[in-house]
Amino acid sequence: MVVLNRIYTRTGDDGTTALSTGERRPKHDLRIEAYGTVDETNSVIGVARLIVAAPSPELDAMLGRTQNDLFDLGADLATPDGPDLKWPPLRVTAAQVTRLEADIDLLNADLEPLRSFVLPGGSAAAAQLHVARTVARRAERLTVRLAGESGEPVNPEAIRYLNRLSDFLFVAARWVNDKGRADVLWVPGQNR
Repeated sequence: MVVLNRIYTRTGDDGTTALSTGERRPKHDLRIEAYGTVDETNSVIGVARLIVAAPSPELDAMLGRTQNDLFDLGADLATPDGPDLKWPPLRVTAAQVTRLEADIDLLNADLEPLRSFVLPGGSAAAAQLHVARTVARRAERLTVRLAGESGEPVNPEAIRYLNRLSDFLFVAARWVNDKGRADVLWVPGQNR
């Protein structure tokens, strides 16, 4: 259980922050950027849920589960493997990736195949889900970059989860756009 009784600690005033292991890193460290962007993704999904909740409790529940998963993912990234870990770290699992895939399949079953790229928009909910999708893609890029750094272990399921997450958010955006009927499609060269 987490207990936060004091929000400010002043320990970050020197431009560092602590991983869950207690190790201090600069706030611009790639690992901090990766899990910070996961947190940003979670926040953007929270805004999307304000718009989605009333017309679609089913999608809202999926997004709520996803937000919880993103806290798991942040904890995963904040706890690199190492010989000094004194507890089993929280890790994103294959089951979480599989559940996200099931959600994608469920929503996608209601959609017609795409014949063009989709522009972000159509409805407020879809536009906000597209914003969440692009932030999730940035989190994925940062996490993949982190995984490529020497001495920076990253759970492969975390990368898989982030890859599926942007797919889920794309399909969810189409689904809230009247099951794709209100999608705004790209017309190549339209304004030449």
